[in-house]
Amino acid sequence: MSDSDDTGSTGGDTSGEPPARRERHWLRRTALGASVVVLAAAGAGWWLYRKLDSNITTDTSAAGELSRYEKERPPPGALHARNILVIGSDSRAGQDDSEYGRNTGTQRSDTVILLHLSTRRKSVTAVSVPRDLMVRIPSCRKPDGTRTREQLAQFNWSFMYGGAACTIRTVERLTGIRVDHHVVIDFLGFKRMVDAVDGVEICLKKPVDDPEAHLRLPAGRQTLNGEQALGYVRARKSLGDGSDTQRMDRQQRFLGSLVYKMQSDGVLLNPARLYPVLDAATRSLTTDPGLDSLRDLYNLVRDMRSIPTERVQFLTVPRRPYPQDPNRDELVQPDADKLFGRLREDTPVAVAPPRTVEPVNDKQGDPDMPNTGPTPTFPGISAATGTCK
Repeated sequence: MSDSDDTGSTGGDTSGEPPARRERHWLRRTALGASVVVLAAAGAGWWLYRKLDSNITTDTSAAGELSRYEKERPPPGALHARNILVIGSDSRAGQDDSEYGRNTGTQRSDTVILLHLSTRRKSVTAVSVPRDLMVRIPSCRKPDGTRTREQLAQFNWSFMYGGAACTIRTVERLTGIRVDHHVVIDFLGFKRMVDAVDGVEICLKKPVDDPEAHLRLPAGRQTLNGEQALGYVRARKSLGDGSDTQRMDRQQRFLGSLVYKMQSDGVLLNPARLYPVLDAATRSLTTDPGLDSLRDLYNLVRDMRSIPTERVQFLTVPRRPYPQDPNRDELVQPDADKLFGRLREDTPVAVAPPRTVEPVNDKQGDPDMPNTGPTPTFPGISAATGTCK
């Protein structure tokens, strides 16, 4: 009886086991628990990756259309340099038709920026192309399969005629710069990105009351949420002189403030803070097949996050009023060609506030890029400037 009792009392209890065996049991339980945690983390990470990856919309039609005109396109630029065309679409998908004007069902683009990443990732140059710039738009395929005629027209008609492919071909003809990738982002995506970084700071000298832009703001320093930010960068009549020129300057300053906040707040280095930004961006992005995965976008972010904000530069192509119509623009030559040539050759440009620089003022060469000669300086700003400096 005593033998039976002793056996029953120790069958599930290791307290009487030798220390070495108890340690092995503990190690096995710890290893099992750690394995479960690792597998759970890996599964969650994979799910998040797949979710972000699947958010992105691929524009295969633009790639197909561009391939038909490969022979007329500019040759690739400097090795490892990248030229990305960022197109802001006024698509109102998922929004009330009454917001920001009537929804006609036709997509237009009021914002087009050619983003040049230098070979050594020492700088980023963002060049705005005015919507009202008079350009030669090539014959483009429309969504219904018919084709437009080649014509002289304002630049933003190219997107309305033939989407991203037509806009890319127009930019390449205008600049002689090969567009490596394109990104289209809509209203909703812009608002989501601003909200994902908890708003962006601006400074206003005067209060703003613009019913058409759904924007009412006091004067002074303040942080805009996504809805307010969209109204701010799109407003024309209530800010400045109502020109598209001042709107582009405002857009550039706002984007500079957005970049500054993402870098200064460590958003690009913190996965927990970067995820909401990537989620907001990918849900409203349409890209070419070469930039349609999370890995591609992450590599792009990784390349940019180490670039100092003073070397993230914003400027507008040199332009002036079009003689036949002062509400339109034309290029200023040879200034514009000098800018396009520097970007084609991946040689540096510099920017300075418009009030302090004459267009295309050559200054001393860039110390990070020797043997490139004097660096031309254009009116513009850097991300370090922001809207409150």
